[in-house]
Amino acid sequence: MVRNIVILTGAGISAESGLGTFRDADGLWSRYPLEDVATPEGFARDPVLVHEFYNARRENAAQAVPNDAHKALARLQADWPGRVSIVTQNVDGLHEAAGARDLIHMHGELARALCARCGHRWDAPERMAKDDPCPACGAAATRPDVVWFGEMPYRMETILSLIDDADIFAAIGTSGNVYPAAGFVQEALGAGAHTVELNLEPSAVVSAFDETRFGPATQIVPDWVAELLQRRAE
Repeated sequence: MVRNIVILTGAGISAESGLGTFRDADGLWSRYPLEDVATPEGFARDPVLVHEFYNARRENAAQAVPNDAHKALARLQADWPGRVSIVTQNVDGLHEAAGARDLIHMHGELARALCARCGHRWDAPERMAKDDPCPACGAAATRPDVVWFGEMPYRMETILSLIDDADIFAAIGTSGNVYPAAGFVQEALGAGAHTVELNLEPSAVVSAFDETRFGPATQIVPDWVAELLQRRAE
């Protein structure tokens, strides 16, 4: 009997809400080299540039609204008789805005700030700057509470435990190029889960999935959720 579902979401689920991916030719990411704005080394070299970039991302995310894919997953969480765990690589808050609960933001959140000195976290203001003091220790060491390349994603032990207990593992809107998330499907297969990829196009790890569905997230995700809930009702 299918009880526990783990869903990994990536940038593709938020693209139709107007939030760009790394690979968009004309998006925000295309204007900045990743090594300058998404690494600890880039932040050390030019914190002003990094804060400008994340201020722009924060403004962009604040204007976005959840799409039908986000809403479908929230509905699945609400109506499924077992546990539905959503693990997202996204730093936006669109899953929560759609009504999803208990999200695991493995790459952090745009809406949060982090003190690089003492590790304190707090709600980020609309705009952040390199001289902003930490409210806990007072150090001018404020950074976005996001996981950069070369840093360990958050809550990995919890994520792997959920995958080990999953009956279904689904990856939605992920490229399959960024580890450790790209390896989650292999963890799920090893645990005996049925694995599903829902994507605009095949990911780099598509061959590892038992089932694949391709198309816009706002179409294929609601359809998949409806089928799951229909089977549960039968």
